[in-house]
Amino acid sequence: MGAPVYLDNHATTRTDPRVLDAMLPFLGDQYGNAASRSHEFGWTAAAAVSVARVRIARLIGAEGDEIVFTSGATESINLALKGVAEAALYRAPGPEYHIITAATEHRAVLDTCARLERAGFRVTVLPVDGYGCVSPDAVARAITDNTLLVSIMWANNEVGTIAPMAAIARACRSRGVMLHSDATQAVGKIPVDMRQIPVDLLSFSGHKMFGPKGIGALYVRKQQPGIRLEAQIDGGGHESGLRSGTLNVPAIVGFGTAATICSAEMVEDGRKTGELRDLLVEGIRQRVPDIVINGHPENRLRHNASITFPGLRAEAIMRNMKDIAVSSGSACSSAQPGPSHVLRALGISPELAAGTLRFGLGRFTTREDIDHTILRVADAVTALHNHELGTHHESTRVSSGA
Repeated sequence: MGAPVYLDNHATTRTDPRVLDAMLPFLGDQYGNAASRSHEFGWTAAAAVSVARVRIARLIGAEGDEIVFTSGATESINLALKGVAEAALYRAPGPEYHIITAATEHRAVLDTCARLERAGFRVTVLPVDGYGCVSPDAVARAITDNTLLVSIMWANNEVGTIAPMAAIARACRSRGVMLHSDATQAVGKIPVDMRQIPVDLLSFSGHKMFGPKGIGALYVRKQQPGIRLEAQIDGGGHESGLRSGTLNVPAIVGFGTAATICSAEMVEDGRKTGELRDLLVEGIRQRVPDIVINGHPENRLRHNASITFPGLRAEAIMRNMKDIAVSSGSACSSAQPGPSHVLRALGISPELAAGTLRFGLGRFTTREDIDHTILRVADAVTALHNHELGTHHESTRVSSGA
């Protein structure tokens, strides 16, 4: 068996070698603390952070001072949702404040909303259609006079469906309600421009866009004076008082470099991964005709393929092709038993959801990877069907007394 094929780029991406090269000096001789303002080591670190902040901001059509560094998208989501909720309580306690989200959100959003609900906030979880789309009209209808915040994922991490964010943003803006989006799967993969779509708070992470792990960002729109966040980590007042703690300079530098590369290569990356994804789907379909493709057929991430294999279990398929790195759902939900909450929200039965694999292509995926994966998937499915057929024949023979 040769080197494993990595097709789990929704879970994490390989750090681009150019990103690693940019980080290495800050893991070696340039080890200053960016908050040390009295010597050259600190000045060098602070300057590198400032450059990275601007590079990341440019990727999403923002300004540098609208970027708050965090440890990753999960922390950014927690800061956005809890920060808005707690700031409202401190400002005007009393009303039953309201938050709106969707059934297909990442657990970081759903679990944070559940915690806020236990704290006394009212949470509305909107359904989605069979493709995983949230209706902007449903968002508009759900907004009340006490609605604080709407949180809708930009692109789904399991089925790849892209939300109609422009229409959702218009619905929120018309009612004066803040909009947060978990854009972890979108930033660096598709155009995400805060100048075009008035999202107020945006969460994303470096390791989903060929940068390092352990670094993320929360975009906070400065032109919207109504945005008030209560910090979730105290001590030192870093990041404009929103996120205290010594900055992870090497990771921030890598994040900034990854953002610059995505700005330059996103279109070509999308074209290449889209073509390879189509080859993967059609190659599997030719050999396994009864597969089902989940998510929107057109309005979707080009590097995503969520494929259901009726009558089989995803774990069994993966055991039969251990040299192919794929997943049966979100990496952050893999420890939770039961079928994917995303697939169930699309109306997919538990039986079909249990037979679903997520393929995530990336910048470093090759045609050889795809050709090999097609053959390995087909062989795994054939082996499982033959095993089931043999088991059925043996059961029939025993029951008939043969």
